[in-house]
Amino acid sequence: MQGSTIGVGTALRKVRASRGLSLEEAARDTRIRREFLEALEREDFDLLLGDVHVRGCLRTYASYLRLEPERIVAAYAAARPEAPVAPAPPIAPDRPAGSRRRRRDDHRLIVLGAVTLLVLAAAFGVLSARRPAPPAADLPSEAPAMGAQVRGITVAVLARRPVEVTIATDGGEPRAFSLEAGEGRSFEAERSLSIELSEGASARVTVSGKDLGYPGQAGRPWRETFSYRSASPSPSPG
Repeated sequence: MQGSTIGVGTALRKVRASRGLSLEEAARDTRIRREFLEALEREDFDLLLGDVHVRGCLRTYASYLRLEPERIVAAYAAARPEAPVAPAPPIAPDRPAGSRRRRRDDHRLIVLGAVTLLVLAAAFGVLSARRPAPPAADLPSEAPAMGAQVRGITVAVLARRPVEVTIATDGGEPRAFSLEAGEGRSFEAERSLSIELSEGASARVTVSGKDLGYPGQAGRPWRETFSYRSASPSPSPG
């Protein structure tokens, strides 16, 4: 998608500038490398570490700027070249063959219009949170060196509704965190990490770059333990 002009990067850059933040400050607060933030604002998405990483960075950066993360990601996803396109209806004999191209152009204008509304809404404080920006999520800042083995576990949690998150790293004492809808946080461990959500299906969980979606069942707690040595999560007692 390098060289695209879907408007997501422009929205992020304008909102950051309107809040008086430099790229260095944003990189420090979000713990996303400055080069990656620049790539997001230029929409050079190929410079990041794949689609999951792009979406994670967009969510974290949008939350940091007090925008709605899902709307930013939706605008990015709508303009992806590989996104499936619904087949166009048959063209009536009296309509020019170029009508399908105009429909694609109209779709592009809709995406650009939605992003423009994001910028305007942010400028007038419509999308601004009434509380300080949530703690920055720790996303991978660079690709591992070729042939090197990355040590440790990183678990990122993005709440879609209020949830209590309990974390225990490397056999330490559990720590509890409260996340509101749209807030994200990540946790790191060297050997093992146990996580419990007060309610399943309430948050998106990503483990060392692997998106688990929204694990668990609504109305029931969800628990899991992840080990550095094992490729899959270690079962935890229910």
